[in-house]
Amino acid sequence: MNDTTKPQVRFITVDSEDEGQRIDNYLLKTLKGVPKSMIYRLLRKGEIRVNKKRTKPEYKLVNEDILRIAPIRVSEEADPVSTQLNVVANLEKQILFEDDRLIVINKPSGMAVHGGSGMSFGLIEALRALRPDARMLELVHRLDRDTSGCLVVAKKRSALRNLHEQLRNKTVQKFYHALVKGRWSAKLTKVSEGLRKNDLKSGERVVIVDNVNGKESETRFKVLQHFQDATLIRAFPVTGRTHQIRVHCQVKGHPIACDSKYGHTDFDAHMKSLGLKRLFLHAASIEFTHPLTEQRMKIEAPLEPSLEKCLKQLTKAK
Repeated sequence: MNDTTKPQVRFITVDSEDEGQRIDNYLLKTLKGVPKSMIYRLLRKGEIRVNKKRTKPEYKLVNEDILRIAPIRVSEEADPVSTQLNVVANLEKQILFEDDRLIVINKPSGMAVHGGSGMSFGLIEALRALRPDARMLELVHRLDRDTSGCLVVAKKRSALRNLHEQLRNKTVQKFYHALVKGRWSAKLTKVSEGLRKNDLKSGERVVIVDNVNGKESETRFKVLQHFQDATLIRAFPVTGRTHQIRVHCQVKGHPIACDSKYGHTDFDAHMKSLGLKRLFLHAASIEFTHPLTEQRMKIEAPLEPSLEKCLKQLTKAK
């Protein structure tokens, strides 16, 4: 009996969209379902060649390169997406903007941007399940798992490069809303403390203030609303360090509500009594220049109902 499903040799011609990408990263996206270890093995054995020559994983693709990929049998196992259909369906409702270059999504709190760290399924995997025909979907920037709000995903390599350049040139503006402990002074408009990652004995990674060996960091703040025991603030991170806003709030004595790493026990208990079950940090808006039209865009993400409900229960300060 003829096996019509027998894998065939594949030839792929690289176009300008994929130029400059490492071949291992390109193959991971192109050969969906093929384990990373197998891709490295195929490259090492010369089963994958570029312009008829063997190549190394770090080789950067050039426009018009011809890739020859030996027959690979990939197990057609069901995608783990099936158990996460509700997550995928919910994400469709969270899309704030989409065209053929990018997607801006209101990322839910509690969802990692990537699978890993004990989670096999993250936002990018859910988006790929939602848009199976998209040739590529790559994060332009990141948000902590517990932070919600505006997250930009590129659908083309050229858009990713363009937006990364805007991030480097600091022409992307990201504004966050956070509910913090106590009365934040309207005069406190800038925090610039050096930050350093620190691994605890438990294996947990935290970020600490270190003005000698830490990385230079700056966040600008504005008071939006004073409450009796808390303040709703707007934060604009000038630099983009890990946990920057969270640590800059903590070091000034105003930790963010329900922050499992940098929070205040009593304040968090009070917030939980009001029904708050997550970190109150939300990427409220993002502003950038569209990679194709060059129009300046500002996209806003509404607060999720649980955060709105929490604010309504707080007594406004005089």
